[in-house]
Amino acid sequence: MRTRFSRRQLCVAAALIVVAAVVVAIADPFGGDGDGAREVNDGGTGLTTVVRQSLSSQTASSGTVGFAGSYSVINEASGTLTWLPAVGTIIPEGGVPYRVSGAPVVLLTGKIPCYRALWDGMTGADVEQLNHDLVALGYAKSAELSPTSDDFSGATVDALEALQRHLGVTETGTLALGQAVFEPLRRLRVTAVNGTLGANADPGSQLLTVSSTRRVVSLQLDAAEQAEVAPGDRVTITLPDNADTPGVVLSIGTVASAGHNSGSPTVPVTVRLLHPSATGSIDQAPVDIAITTGFVKRALAVPVDALLALAGGGYAVEEVTPAGRHHLVTVSLGLFDDARGMVQVSGAGLAVGQRVVVPSL
Repeated sequence: MRTRFSRRQLCVAAALIVVAAVVVAIADPFGGDGDGAREVNDGGTGLTTVVRQSLSSQTASSGTVGFAGSYSVINEASGTLTWLPAVGTIIPEGGVPYRVSGAPVVLLTGKIPCYRALWDGMTGADVEQLNHDLVALGYAKSAELSPTSDDFSGATVDALEALQRHLGVTETGTLALGQAVFEPLRRLRVTAVNGTLGANADPGSQLLTVSSTRRVVSLQLDAAEQAEVAPGDRVTITLPDNADTPGVVLSIGTVASAGHNSGSPTVPVTVRLLHPSATGSIDQAPVDIAITTGFVKRALAVPVDALLALAGGGYAVEEVTPAGRHHLVTVSLGLFDDARGMVQVSGAGLAVGQRVVVPSL
């Protein structure tokens, strides 16, 4: 069992202490009767039953469903922009993200951006990226061209010519600056088009903003609740159509920033969707999120409002025996289930089926 009390739960407990301490101080439940029994008082109260059930604690928040990551596509070619993709277009490795003066610019995978032309005899990490991609795209076999080689060899020339032939451009066997763009993922989704058709494709200009094709939910969690949430926590996401879909906490930021509305510090949290297709085609849509921060099976439980906070410290529930006698049973508190309004309790003399007092509705 994992139990992490939220600030809300602690506030509830504090409120119980204030209210119930006054009640206990005014009406000593054991006064006038050696065995602690007293007469039934039906005014403003009702009865409930101690039950055994599974409980979970949750942290509620709001977030946005979208796609993971954000990257810039920086142009290095010179000329006129003659084709740009629409927002939402998926561009695979080896695909064309845009055209300059009619010539396609090819998307390749790598963390090092284009900064120079590449040709036979050159070496470097950017050459290794190119060799890796040419093999991954099937323009060379690894037996002919090592994907980890940083040498621009004759095998690189042959594979690059095959790629250029596929693109319908002159087969030079060299990679001119601006003929390709390297991005860190093999499949990208266009989220914004920053360039304009017919405008100059200035080297160094950002033409596109892209993301991965992996759907995630992003949220800003109150920094005070950061300790309550952990990677791997189960999440229920309520979509705009009120349908629920499961997820799991993927990552939690470590640096807090000022909140957008309240100004309270928040940390970024990313949630992985277990069934991404359930979100359909929505993007940047608001969703409600419930993060399960604790879970216990077959716990003894009572409604939270059945708790009495004792003046001397600790908690109790007021049991009503089959004979109608009232007495207090001291309990220890476990996990709070805010969604059900229940709390885990334990203590000597506590059992399933006992009737306890609760405020009447």
